[in-house]
Amino acid sequence: MSKGPGRKNTPGVFFAAKKTPGVLFLCLLAALLTGCSSDEPRVVLYVSADDHVARPIIRAFEEQSGIRVDMVGDTEQKKTVGLVRRLLAEKDNPQADVFWSSEVFNTIRLADKGVFTEHASGIAADRPVEYRDPERRWYGFAARARVIVYAPDRVAPDDVPRTWMGLTDSKFRGRIVMADPRFGTTGGHLGAMKVYWAKLIGAFYYEAFLIGLADNEVRLLPGGNAGVVRAVADGEADLGLTDTDDVWAALNAGRRVRLIYPRHAVDGISDGGTLLIPNTVAIVAGGPNPAQASVLVDFLLSEQVERMLAGSVSHNVPVREAVAADYADYAVPDPLKVNLARVAAAMPGAIDTAMRLLDRSDAP
Repeated sequence: MSKGPGRKNTPGVFFAAKKTPGVLFLCLLAALLTGCSSDEPRVVLYVSADDHVARPIIRAFEEQSGIRVDMVGDTEQKKTVGLVRRLLAEKDNPQADVFWSSEVFNTIRLADKGVFTEHASGIAADRPVEYRDPERRWYGFAARARVIVYAPDRVAPDDVPRTWMGLTDSKFRGRIVMADPRFGTTGGHLGAMKVYWAKLIGAFYYEAFLIGLADNEVRLLPGGNAGVVRAVADGEADLGLTDTDDVWAALNAGRRVRLIYPRHAVDGISDGGTLLIPNTVAIVAGGPNPAQASVLVDFLLSEQVERMLAGSVSHNVPVREAVAADYADYAVPDPLKVNLARVAAAMPGAIDTAMRLLDRSDAP
């Protein structure tokens, strides 16, 4: 939403005192939904965003709409993938109305399998085209960046890698951790590397990166990206591949870590920037509460929610330029330009290659 006369874009205020036509529509719709049934109107939300981030947003929606939200989350270890499997298993008998994912690539894959239905959201018309599905089955909002987290007391400033390929330097042998790529955003990032580097120079470059990590004895952790940051903060590793939100949360808790926005650079060919991964939201086809689902989706795509996420401990990057300008400290200098649908298609193969080259769980 844009600012208008008599309104303040304050986190936690979605229905302002002076209501615009769009807000009046949402109020009226909520009132009609309440009057249509003796039961409390409700919506079932599957959400892979961290609980402490999602709860305040859902609470605000409930207070402002009068619609109760039944939230179903996922574990840090199975982040997103557990809910993806559940949505696929329930496709012929949907139990969820809305899927709020903390990443985009599995959302694209689910859309291509017919799990979601079209939603024409006028509130999402102002976001970048890469964050809108051409068939209007999903929308992106509030992104995170893929970064390197490091221990400033154990990695000298001049040694901090400025590129992802810099992690293959032998001086980092035995000092690097990353999340299991079969879960969370790590697999999508590997897919992006594979697509971007293959287009620039060839498929061999992605494998060369993985081989370099294997030579450096990178360790795969089951605890997700948050586990990567904990390992660096606790001295179990010196560097890790992770997301911005987990680093910001650690810094907020007083942990001694730092981050850098590494580039997907190829010497002499490209100086590709940092990968941004947006949250996504979609309506489940055939869900039990379609009218309430539409109201929830438009709320999650609102300016209010972007401000709440940007102002939270996760400091998600707003996709609206006007909102992003108010949170310049968390802006990503040069986002990587890569086709998200191609990354989603490449992700399974990229993960398989990574597990083949990096998984040392069966090593003696």
